[in-house]
Amino acid sequence: MTPTGGARAAPLVVVLSGPSGAGKDALLARMRERGLPIAVPATMTTRAPRAGERDGEHHVFVSRDEFLAHLERGELLEHAEVYGQLYGVPRSQVRAALASGRHVVIRVDVQGAASLRRLLPGALFLFLVPNDAAHLEAHLRARGTEDEAALRRRLAQAESELAEARHFDHTVTNPEGRLDDAVDAAWSIIEREAARPDRRPLEL
Repeated sequence: MTPTGGARAAPLVVVLSGPSGAGKDALLARMRERGLPIAVPATMTTRAPRAGERDGEHHVFVSRDEFLAHLERGELLEHAEVYGQLYGVPRSQVRAALASGRHVVIRVDVQGAASLRRLLPGALFLFLVPNDAAHLEAHLRARGTEDEAALRRRLAQAESELAEARHFDHTVTNPEGRLDDAVDAAWSIIEREAARPDRRPLEL
C-alpha cells in the first residue's frame, strides 16, 4: 500500500510515543521523505544534541535555566524530566504546525503522552513498538550516546513503558527492516481517524 496525501478533513493532532529505541524518529523521518503531509513541532530539551540533530528541527536545545523560564511563563503544553534531562512541548511550535494545514505529529516519551492525554482529549494517540523487544537494545546500542549503566536504565524503563500501550488509541508495530510497513500502518490510521465526523479541531 502506498499512502497518499489527497483531500482530507481538518488537520489532526497525533501524539506519537513508545519506548526508547522503537524507531519514533525513524518513522517520522521516513514520513517526511515520502512527502506525507505532516508537521512535526520541535520539542524543547536540556540534553545535548546527538550527531546529525539540528536546533529548531529535531529539538529546541536550551539550558536548564532557559527551560525553567519557558515553563514559568506557561509556554509549554507539557513537560517531564527523563533520565535527568528536561523535555517539553512548546505551545508556539504546535500552533505553527497546525497553521500549516497538515496533520501535526507530536513525538513524546510515555510520560509526556500521559500529560498530553489530559490536555488534548481530541488528539489521536499512537504507540510505536518493535516486533521483537531485542531490537530495542540493538537500536539503543547503535546510537552510541550512553554508557552501559545508562543503557541498562533505558532498557529497564522501556520494558515498563511497553505496558503503557493499553492507554493509547492504536498500537503500530515497527518490523525490523520494514520501516515503510510501519509508515503505511500509521498513515492509514491517521487518515481514517481524521475523516471521522465526530472529531473536532483542537484549540491550544
